[in-house]
Amino acid sequence: MSTVGFRQHDHTHCVHTAMALAEAKCKAQRLQFTPVRRRVLEILLEKHRAMGAYDILSVLSAEGMGSQPPVVYRALDFLVQNGFVHRIEQLNAYAACAHPTHDHVPAFLICRSCKAVAETETELTQGRLGAAADTSGFQIERIVVEAEGLCPECAEL
Repeated sequence: MSTVGFRQHDHTHCVHTAMALAEAKCKAQRLQFTPVRRRVLEILLEKHRAMGAYDILSVLSAEGMGSQPPVVYRALDFLVQNGFVHRIEQLNAYAACAHPTHDHVPAFLICRSCKAVAETETELTQGRLGAAADTSGFQIERIVVEAEGLCPECAEL
């Protein structure tokens, strides 16, 4: 299990790898990776932080790729449905997937001070919730795990 977001890494490689994986998946599954969808993913990868839909829309608008909210929301829906992007419920924002090479259940660590977000992985059946679901015969289909605290940089202040 790897937590991405609070540690140093080769960000340029990260962006290129994620874009190549997205392009390959879209090609293999015959998904329409339109210029707007591609650019929304690039924006999230380049900024390397969670962004609200209107923040993304302002970048698209400045680049002449659309100025109406449905443009960005349709692109985000596609990217979320296909696992390229995750929605951060607590922030009402979106972040590029940090583990695009495999299916996983994301968990997010959100800094309450600077709002930085790190992604890690969990499982649908782990922990007390998984045990309780198993005991009751409940089948978990989706979990949203978002923990709030301080990132390493803010904790040092």
